[in-house]
Amino acid sequence: MEAKENKAVLVGIFPQGGEEACLNSIDELKRLADTAGASTFAVLTQQKATPDVATCIGKGKLDELKQICINNSIDTVIFDCELTPAQIKNIENEVGVEVIDRSMLILDIFALHATSAEGKIQVELAQLKYTAPRLIGKGKDMSRLAGGIGTRGPGESKLEIDRRRLASRISFLQNELKELEKNRQTMRAQRDRSAIPKACIVGYTNAGKSTLLNLLTDAGILAEDKLFATLDSTTRKFVLPSGLEMLLTDTVGFIRKLPHHLVHAFRSTLEEVVYCDFLIIVVDASDDECLEHLAVTDSILEYFEADKKPRLYIFNKADNCTNERLYDLRLLNSPFGRVVTMSAKNGNGFNELIVQLESLCRNGKKRLVFVFPYTEQGALSAFYNSAEVLDTTYSDIGTVVEAWVDEKTIGRYEKYLKK
Repeated sequence: MEAKENKAVLVGIFPQGGEEACLNSIDELKRLADTAGASTFAVLTQQKATPDVATCIGKGKLDELKQICINNSIDTVIFDCELTPAQIKNIENEVGVEVIDRSMLILDIFALHATSAEGKIQVELAQLKYTAPRLIGKGKDMSRLAGGIGTRGPGESKLEIDRRRLASRISFLQNELKELEKNRQTMRAQRDRSAIPKACIVGYTNAGKSTLLNLLTDAGILAEDKLFATLDSTTRKFVLPSGLEMLLTDTVGFIRKLPHHLVHAFRSTLEEVVYCDFLIIVVDASDDECLEHLAVTDSILEYFEADKKPRLYIFNKADNCTNERLYDLRLLNSPFGRVVTMSAKNGNGFNELIVQLESLCRNGKKRLVFVFPYTEQGALSAFYNSAEVLDTTYSDIGTVVEAWVDEKTIGRYEKYLKK
């Protein structure tokens, strides 16, 4: 027996002159709905300077929405903005079907795709913090009376019980997350001691970040043409042709109107961008809004104070671009600095990517010679773990090692530097 198709109506409002931006956002909402398993039956938009306090859209548009829902057996109405608890309750009472907003839809997708223990806790925590205020209306519905004096009882009591349970669950999840964060910090400390360059792959959702990591490391991550196909961060080691090792971390994709509370809930995961040595920013070059997507990425990196890190921009999906568009993107190379135009799916541009990664990994490193006395082989053994050794020879005074080293390693082994 086939599952019943979930039919949805998408609703958006826009100020004067903002129709194009609204339609672009609605197109993205369609893809979000598709990822969540809902098909878009109709789209309603309304020019409105400010949302209606009670129902977001005006009365006439609300009546139109109601008729569409009644006549076409609509299951869900999705607003492309954030709704208040009162607005959700009022709209649901009017149209008679479930009403959710963009944030609730994103949270639902995150819940669908979270696989790790940390990811599941982060999603549930974000859901509880966002949906807790929305219990207010449902709590009142539980009351056996309509309202007024004498109605303080079952409904209000049930609501208070729900609130306490939610508060208790939120507290429990926060403590669980703190324990997992300690483990993550331990792993970061181990990576720091290894002195292996660390890069974070970031960018707008569905830009091709997971496909890129799969291309480089055979990570085997699910890579689908859907928004938020992957959610949990993944770190893999990549060995460059020169033998230089690096760590690559795939992160959750960014999206416009990403709820602040959701960013906060995923802070421990997204903080990988803070601790990495440089950023690999993946852009879907075939998307007409790629520059807007870059602006969203920049704003989130700025939120985490990671906007000053060295960057490599990858204009991905070049195989889906016209020659004219690729030419335009090449003109953008100058302001973006390091740029690779490629296709992570078919590997075009791979060699240029390797050249750029090699250059970034060696950024700030120096090629120096160290001499370790034969009586201090323990120091030599530790040195091998924190440097890129090019050559080793043996002399009368000790082991002579030529290597690429960073400032931290130079400071640690300064006394062994060849004078």
